[in-house]
Amino acid sequence: MTSEDSTDALLDALVRYTFKVTGVLTRIGAENDLSLTQLRVFGILRDRRPRVTELAAYLGLDKSTMSGLIDRAERRGLLAREKNPNDGRVVDVFLTPAGHELTRRLYGEARAILAPELDRLRPDQREQLLALLNPILEPDDGAR
Repeated sequence: MTSEDSTDALLDALVRYTFKVTGVLTRIGAENDLSLTQLRVFGILRDRRPRVTELAAYLGLDKSTMSGLIDRAERRGLLAREKNPNDGRVVDVFLTPAGHELTRRLYGEARAILAPELDRLRPDQREQLLALLNPILEPDDGAR
């Protein structure tokens, strides 16, 4: 197998698994009246409190689209906005307690569906896969 064939095979496998994960998340979101983008927002906010502009950039959305998503989640009591304590000109977005609870529940549902497939790998294979994926999942710092 050539390097190009290997790259194509890997890309195909990653895309197929992405479709599988996206399908699971889309179904879970629909069952909870949430879009896939809203699920992505909740996933990002699980352990951080980014600025609205950072969140929009991470998701590839413009600020007005991001504000609309946040508005809808705020009305449901799942997200909140607050001035950054270190810079009053900046607005942070964060999960409310209800948002954290919903995110934990939805993560549990997704894990229950997806984990059995990963359990087909031996523990050392799971560790190896994680080690191999980490470098491509980290933000590109332009150092290449």
